[in-house]
Amino acid sequence: MHTNGAVGVAIVGPGTVGTAASRILIERAGALTARTGVAPELRAVVGRSRSRAIERGIPERLFTTDLDAVLARSDIQIVVELVGGVETAGTIVQRALAAGKHVVTANKALLAERGVPLFAQARAAGLSIAFEASCGGGIPIVRALTDGLAADDIDALYGILNGTSNYILTQMIQRGESYEQALSTAQAQGLAEADPTLDVGGLDSAHKLAILTALAFGTTLSVDHIAVSGIDRLDRSDVDSGMRLGYVIKLLAVATRAAQGVTAWVRPAFVSKDHPLAWVNGPFNAISVYGDTTGHTLYYGRGAGGGPTAGAVVADIVALARGSYQTISASMAFWPDRNASSGPVDRAMVKARFYLRIMVQDRPGVLATLGAILAEHRVSIASLLQPEQAEGGTELVPVVITTHVCAEGELSDALDKIDALPITGASSVMVPIVDEHPEAPV
Repeated sequence: MHTNGAVGVAIVGPGTVGTAASRILIERAGALTARTGVAPELRAVVGRSRSRAIERGIPERLFTTDLDAVLARSDIQIVVELVGGVETAGTIVQRALAAGKHVVTANKALLAERGVPLFAQARAAGLSIAFEASCGGGIPIVRALTDGLAADDIDALYGILNGTSNYILTQMIQRGESYEQALSTAQAQGLAEADPTLDVGGLDSAHKLAILTALAFGTTLSVDHIAVSGIDRLDRSDVDSGMRLGYVIKLLAVATRAAQGVTAWVRPAFVSKDHPLAWVNGPFNAISVYGDTTGHTLYYGRGAGGGPTAGAVVADIVALARGSYQTISASMAFWPDRNASSGPVDRAMVKARFYLRIMVQDRPGVLATLGAILAEHRVSIASLLQPEQAEGGTELVPVVITTHVCAEGELSDALDKIDALPITGASSVMVPIVDEHPEAPV
């Protein structure tokens, strides 16, 4: 599509991001052309409510409810899908491709769950689906993986990929709020939905990680093959204990290359206060990428919001108008529809350090019993914290342990035995401790 002339664009879904993208295309048309050498021109906005779209600043002359008419127009070459969800959005993308239009989307759920057939459909038609905004809002992580790090074999990705969860954890760490208080604050500031399950439960991060894993490792993982747990069951006491030990809690999305395949998971994890990801606060996102040639690179910015996400959408529109995106998507081997599918790697085989909180009766010999069970499963204790109380008390008290590197499966088996003891109470808590990933020599 490389052209110095105008390229027609239609946006489907004039919500927060769609409105912001429309504003950029209209108000900055001259600046975009001067900077990029192409002229993307907004020619239609498709939505359901004309009055609502006009209230949001969409010019009435551009608004329509008729998607069929828009797809039939020969002066529109790019369709931007911003309706969200999977079913309706998937149908829109399929129809746009069938009509011969390139597609831009910010829809991580759609690409994680339906990306393979949609990319295959686009490729068969000689078209492209551009998706920079899907994985990190305004962070150009897709371009980094597909272009800037082309010389690297990627060893690992460590990401904070959900701004809502990161904001909640920041409130808990810096302001001492409970999870419920921090969630309420996030909702009051418009940073969390009324139903925040996708964000705080970790699935939003898993969708993004599935897309990034395909680009980084050349393997396509189903979201069902990513081990996911969220922050919604996080206890305030574990946040505090971790801080006493020098750690900060983050909801991490991690994918690492291993001999048996790619291991991918999303869950709360502790990182050292000196770790680069520990510095990422509030609604910001960050992705650490470890390559064998370049080493460690870190990508940081706003992972959501109308402006940042719209900026990434418009960047994709420009790349399609230039023709550069088509070249990358046509030639790159690591692409969801070109990758071999990969099953899950058994997380029990993964080795790491761990934080443990075990509720026990404070009796003589308790620590020896815990230590013996852990040792039986080849788990070595690195540190131990226990509050003082009267000897022989029956009230359960927390014993906080950090381990040396051990196999997660062995540790889980040990904790099952510990939780079954008459001297222990509620199920033990196990949180991974993530160290800086070792870099290959560069």
